[in-house]
Amino acid sequence: MTDKKKASLTTRIVTGMGAGILTGVLLQMLMPDKSDFVIPLYFFELSLRSFLVEGIFEVIGQVFISSLKMLVVPLVFVSLICGTCSLKDTTKLGRIGGKAIGLYLITTAIAISFAMFLALLISPGEGVNMASDTTFTSREAPSLAQVFIQMFPSNPFEAFAKGNMLQVIIFALLFGIAIALSGKAGERIASLFEDMSTVIMRLVTILMNLAPYGVFCLLASLFTDMSLKIFGNLIIYFLVVFFALILHATVTYSTILKVTTGLNPITFLKKMRDTVIFAFSTASSNATIPVTLETVTKKMGVKNSIASFTVPLGATINMDGTAIMQGVATVFIAQVFNVDLTFSQYLMVILTATLASIGTAGVPGVGLIMLAMVLDQVGLPVEGIGLIIGVDRLLDMTRTAVNVTGDSMVSIVVAKSENQFDEEIFYDTSAGSKIENIDFHDLDKNQSDS
Repeated sequence: MTDKKKASLTTRIVTGMGAGILTGVLLQMLMPDKSDFVIPLYFFELSLRSFLVEGIFEVIGQVFISSLKMLVVPLVFVSLICGTCSLKDTTKLGRIGGKAIGLYLITTAIAISFAMFLALLISPGEGVNMASDTTFTSREAPSLAQVFIQMFPSNPFEAFAKGNMLQVIIFALLFGIAIALSGKAGERIASLFEDMSTVIMRLVTILMNLAPYGVFCLLASLFTDMSLKIFGNLIIYFLVVFFALILHATVTYSTILKVTTGLNPITFLKKMRDTVIFAFSTASSNATIPVTLETVTKKMGVKNSIASFTVPLGATINMDGTAIMQGVATVFIAQVFNVDLTFSQYLMVILTATLASIGTAGVPGVGLIMLAMVLDQVGLPVEGIGLIIGVDRLLDMTRTAVNVTGDSMVSIVVAKSENQFDEEIFYDTSAGSKIENIDFHDLDKNQSDS
């Protein structure tokens, strides 16, 4: 008897996405405007919304996201320590960090500049009537001095518990440097962390095989209550942002990659497929870190010594997708309120958004907080944010996909410049094809043999 060939993980995730969207649309037809559909049974009535949407779909979807986030802190901590230890010359860290942060800031500045140019060209805010009851309450963003102070944890365990990624990164780097400088004792500890890294990556593989079901439930729940009616006059704004995101991910990143490394951008984009799909479905750069790390190291040839640093850092401070949203939103809100911004004000928007990408790192609701900062900087009413909240969910999914693509591109550029890159793996079409597979039958064999 021959075994049926199992579909690839990408195929299964895409299938889960399609099935989830279709299920959500069908449920929306049954339950328009967030109503309920009750099925009468013999002894009780079954609420379709309570049982499916708020029950099964919500539980499985959120458990899946929580499972991924569960791995983020230990994965980043262990990977960073392994990467730091493998750098024999710890002085390289400053140079690597400088290159990575510099590239992230440059791509963010390019992203918001391009977005504003496109928005000014198309004018999405022309003829849009703002609702008088539109409100948005912004949170205060931390000062630059406070950002630097908060980068260093007073209690590393508290940083782990709260998922403060900048503090986790700093502590892991310092811990890794200490291990590298501790001789034989450090070598023993480093070996332990290498084994822990292998185990955690296996756990990532196990959870990734559950991704199609998690993605199905997440999108089914989302599209049940998401009606095209919410776009209204904002459809042009939505399309401008979406178009800018796609162009930035394909043209800007491809150009930077080609100019700085000489590598084929088409190969890069093809290998990003799995990660992009996953990022889109989860709408979380942090939740996508395990997948991004595997893609960058196993499929693209970036050494772990670089990827373990650049990927978590990028997930924390790389806000290209958010910057594009801010650029278009700023022009859109200015047009809605009939405010003419000067050239110097547009330059201020670019500068503020670029620097804020680091300044607001790790703060909940980062996209809207950054936008509130930008609007306040040029004197636009912050309550205008309420106009775009309705369509922000779908855009958030797309900008997450753009952000992780930028993280991967920067990782390759930095690795290539530091001779920590394997070009053969990059051009090997089958590289990393086995990382998504796990054979649970081997578990039974191993147990029976023992």
